[in-house]
Amino acid sequence: MSTPRNKQAASLKGRWQALGLWSKIGVSAAALVVLLGVLVLAARSLVGLAAVQSFLTTYPGASELPEGAPVGLPAWLGWQHFLNSFFILLIIRSGWQVRTTKRPAAHWIRNNKGLIKTKNAPGKISLDLWFHLTLDALWVLNGAVFIVVLFATGQWMRIVPTSWDVFPNAVSAGLQYLSLNWPTDNGWVNYNALQLLTYFITVFIAAPLAIITGLRMSGAWPKKAKTLNKAYPIELARALHFPVMVYFVIFIITHVTLVLATGALKNLNHMYAATDAVNWWGFGIFAASLVVMAAAWFLAQPLFLRPVASLMGKVTK
Repeated sequence: MSTPRNKQAASLKGRWQALGLWSKIGVSAAALVVLLGVLVLAARSLVGLAAVQSFLTTYPGASELPEGAPVGLPAWLGWQHFLNSFFILLIIRSGWQVRTTKRPAAHWIRNNKGLIKTKNAPGKISLDLWFHLTLDALWVLNGAVFIVVLFATGQWMRIVPTSWDVFPNAVSAGLQYLSLNWPTDNGWVNYNALQLLTYFITVFIAAPLAIITGLRMSGAWPKKAKTLNKAYPIELARALHFPVMVYFVIFIITHVTLVLATGALKNLNHMYAATDAVNWWGFGIFAASLVVMAAAWFLAQPLFLRPVASLMGKVTK
């Protein structure tokens, strides 16, 4: 039996579905701004309470690093940061194209006489999907190098929780951000607890999830492995893959916003110039990296992708 509440919900759902993509983005952004405003007001009220003030004093927002933890960010980390940003930007772009394009401009068939050979003839995939999978492979390779060097140099201690007080300190840092009384930490020496947990989730949870869900949906997954496919159905991978992409989009927007809003010159020097000084070098490198990424974004279209794809297989309409 249909109730007035059900009819209203159905009407709202219909109106939402009738909106275009940019209208949905605009409505979502407006709702997010309102939600953030409510959270800011609530946080500012909370930090005025004596009990919360005591909590913030006990847990200032950062956990102590283990003894022997490295100080500063080396140059290799700056290069890794750029490469990761470059690949993930294009991965999100190509992934969105794969998800939304109904009639691909071109298709690609792998050369079965090259480095990778299979008994069965290669299947045809869209050029967008070829580009997405190629970027995925480069991103995974870059990530593997990052993980190896991260643990070899001890930099892992900066983004892996090593004590339980990281959790109350993360709550403290979150309250400070929301109350607009932002933590006064020095990222050159130590990240605040909320940063640490976010980086840990991004590197060790979100990135592996993106890889294993993407692999499950790719042609490289063994289709005849019945037990494995039953234990890990493709529907589960599809249900997780898109939310992981949304997580990365939110992370990137938040990360860039806070980098620029909490001392842009110093933060960019940490990330790109491997120095704790306050000058324009990091900003200059960051600006140059944006130019490179913008150029790659422009070149990531069939006219320019076809010649590259042709080196690895056959491009057809």
